[in-house]
Amino acid sequence: MAVRKPAAHVDSWYSRSATPSPARPALGGRIRCDVAVMGAGLSGLSAALELAEAGLDVVVLEAERVGWGASGRNGGQVIFGFGCDQSKIAAMLGPEESKRLFDWSVEGVELVKQRIARHGIDAHWRDGHAHVAIKPRHVAELKGWQADLANNYGYAVDWWEREQLQAVLPSPRYIGALFDPRSGHLHPLNYTLGVARAAEAAGARIFERSEVLSLTRGARPVLRTASGEVEAGFVVLAGNALAHGIAPELDSKIMPVGTYVGATEPLGEERARALIRNDMAVADINWALDYFRLSADHRLLFGGRASYSTLPPPNLPGVMTGRLRRVFPQLADVKFEQVWGGLIDISLNRAPHWGRLGDNVYFAQGFSGHGVAATGLAGRVIAEAIRGQASRLDAFARIPHRPFPGGRALRTPLLVAAMAWYKLRDALW
Repeated sequence: MAVRKPAAHVDSWYSRSATPSPARPALGGRIRCDVAVMGAGLSGLSAALELAEAGLDVVVLEAERVGWGASGRNGGQVIFGFGCDQSKIAAMLGPEESKRLFDWSVEGVELVKQRIARHGIDAHWRDGHAHVAIKPRHVAELKGWQADLANNYGYAVDWWEREQLQAVLPSPRYIGALFDPRSGHLHPLNYTLGVARAAEAAGARIFERSEVLSLTRGARPVLRTASGEVEAGFVVLAGNALAHGIAPELDSKIMPVGTYVGATEPLGEERARALIRNDMAVADINWALDYFRLSADHRLLFGGRASYSTLPPPNLPGVMTGRLRRVFPQLADVKFEQVWGGLIDISLNRAPHWGRLGDNVYFAQGFSGHGVAATGLAGRVIAEAIRGQASRLDAFARIPHRPFPGGRALRTPLLVAAMAWYKLRDALW
């Protein structure tokens, strides 16, 4: 088979503003190592970094470029918790286990900050994140969440009434906010590239343009590409939404969903700062939510819209522009310079799906749009398990996961129909 040609990162504000990163070679021939990782996104690279720093020989295989998938083109918001409400995890595992998992999610946020500082990553980190309310039911929901976080998880966040919020975020759309000073936002591609450099500095080897075509399980599993293979004592599967057919029992537990982000033309520092005066990241709590933040060069980075069919919505720039102007009517003269998208993986219950297949194949998937911090935690937890400390991975593995209904033929249209109901709920209630 022919060796794949070099791939560029998807065109985005992130790829245009990223720290230069040299292309890495494709895998050629057969090599042996302690741990082979499929996927050079944040979960795979986090595992590789932790394991290489512990002295293990680690090889990472990436189908395209480091950070080519969701890790390098997401909304850049770094938030505690997981893709589902913590109450759902409490219902599945009990309050004590839920508290442990929540505390670990906070560790995931802190881990991002620690890696930026330790490895000198130019990730444009900014403190602060707000979940904002559009409707009275959102206010009740956010205040209930605030009480639950304080009473059951020992985590304090601030409630802002409309006047306090307006002083920071002058948008007529929002009537209150739950503000967390410990969460924040960053340049996700720069962060991912920085974690890759740190893993390589610790001894990991990363091969790009090396799509994994098959996994042979056994005492020493083997990952095969078009031009080589890696035999290892352990394998970590971290392909998420972009992987298919490598471990079929995992495929039915996640669905790919298209998400989209746009970057406006430069606004200038004064105009940009007038939109978000404390430079926080913002997200509403609709099912089909909007989320946004400022870039380091004074653009507005605005995400909103999801495609459960994985097909880009018609007239995507126009749709995104309409959503932007509902939030900031004062930007009626501003256009998007770029709009890009990609696939994330969601689980049926939106909870993280991490665990092992047999004794030596590990996986992390189901980040459900909440992965910048959780991916780093997943890599650390898997690395601990490979090194013999599996208690944290076992806790995540106890979360029950069911396959999406309908099989491969019907599960996408069924999901599209279900999401239509939630979007109608956003509009009417």
